[in-house]
Amino acid sequence: MNAIETQGLSKHFGKRAAVDGLTMSTPAGSIAGFIGPNGAGKTTTLRLLLGLVRADAGSAAILGSPLTEPDGYLARVGALVEAPAFYPSLSGRTNLGVLARLGGYSRSRVGEMLEMVGLSDRARDRVGTYSLGMKQRLGVAMALLPDPDLLFLDEPANGLDPLGVIWIRDLLRHLRDQGKTILLSSHLLGELEQVADWLVILHEGKALFCGPARDLLAQRVEIAVEAEDAVRRELVVQIAEGAGYAVTRDERALRIACPASFAETLNRKASEAGVTDLAIRVKEGSLEELFLALVKGDRP
Repeated sequence: MNAIETQGLSKHFGKRAAVDGLTMSTPAGSIAGFIGPNGAGKTTTLRLLLGLVRADAGSAAILGSPLTEPDGYLARVGALVEAPAFYPSLSGRTNLGVLARLGGYSRSRVGEMLEMVGLSDRARDRVGTYSLGMKQRLGVAMALLPDPDLLFLDEPANGLDPLGVIWIRDLLRHLRDQGKTILLSSHLLGELEQVADWLVILHEGKALFCGPARDLLAQRVEIAVEAEDAVRRELVVQIAEGAGYAVTRDERALRIACPASFAETLNRKASEAGVTDLAIRVKEGSLEELFLALVKGDRP
């Protein structure tokens, strides 16, 4: 079952297509990384799914309800989109209390959420005295107040120190283990690689990739080959390019974009040609490398 499904979703601002025929899905009970360069359409997509702006074309279903009927799903959704807004002269506890009262949530949720995000000891302090990281924690608490089934988080680690980044990572895993679905927009690709089990990569309002994170990471593997002299390196180039793989020269090493299984073939063919002293290492591409390759049009 998918918590989010879109088909041909589009939104224009004047002549510019912020979201352009977007088709994507997010499985229920997953942490879905939502990635794209600035201007790719991530925030507009989140605003569309939250009913904050109206789509020009296409359709979507959120938690089984159509996008055109937000009353059917918004009560089960929590969101932190862009910078959270609070009353700076009021305490963190009072800010959450106001939101709980407006939303009809149990007052007990306020203390529970402050504890969950690590702000219990600063709950009575004015929000105007909070650091950026503390405000971000309070924003996460705000998004969790309704005990949502689906959580939209836009750069939740913004302003957090290294310990805070580890905290948000552990919190996301905990929420997923509770059965919640999280659509996580972030520029911290290294962090996404650690927590996301689903990925949606946007560029110019379209999805370049939508699927399991492991499938994308498995698509791009690089073999690094070290050889002592130019003759051996040239032989490796001939073998790799003859098999249809691109080779990048890097001083005494060569880098080949290819499946991991090609390492055995390369070693065998080099041995048959009399070269037996190659140093071959298999290196999996990082999410950052894969993202850049997709955006540049060098699809793995």
